[in-house]
Amino acid sequence: MDELTLDTEDGSKTLKMGYWISVDPIRIHKMIVKDKCLKVDEMEVLRPLESKLRKADPDYYKRFVGLKLVIDYPGYSTGIVASIPFENDPLGFYKWWRKGGHEDKVYLSLGRQIQLFQKVAMMDPKLILKKDLEVLRR
Repeated sequence: MDELTLDTEDGSKTLKMGYWISVDPIRIHKMIVKDKCLKVDEMEVLRPLESKLRKADPDYYKRFVGLKLVIDYPGYSTGIVASIPFENDPLGFYKWWRKGGHEDKVYLSLGRQIQLFQKVAMMDPKLILKKDLEVLRR
């Protein structure tokens, strides 16, 4: 019951789920989350899988997690979920994310970027960068 057969470059292989998570965490993650063709126990599979994803492909992991990522943000002694300052302190988050050089730390989809840029443009139009205003004008 713990085994999974997948087509690979070397033909079909049947391996235990734990081994697949170690060998090909991105493929397994996409099957669980995006394709929804695998049902798994969150504690047994999903948590270890996210840990492997973080190490195997940090960019994929950041895109998947988005604003749920725990970050070090000014004013907090411990890590905080990025959505909190994004929602509660858009000006501060914008300064930290865009002007502070942390764009590589938190992935914002185009929709989230527009949402942030709109808030910043309304609250303090002088703060927003020209390239971000161009995104809003499109």
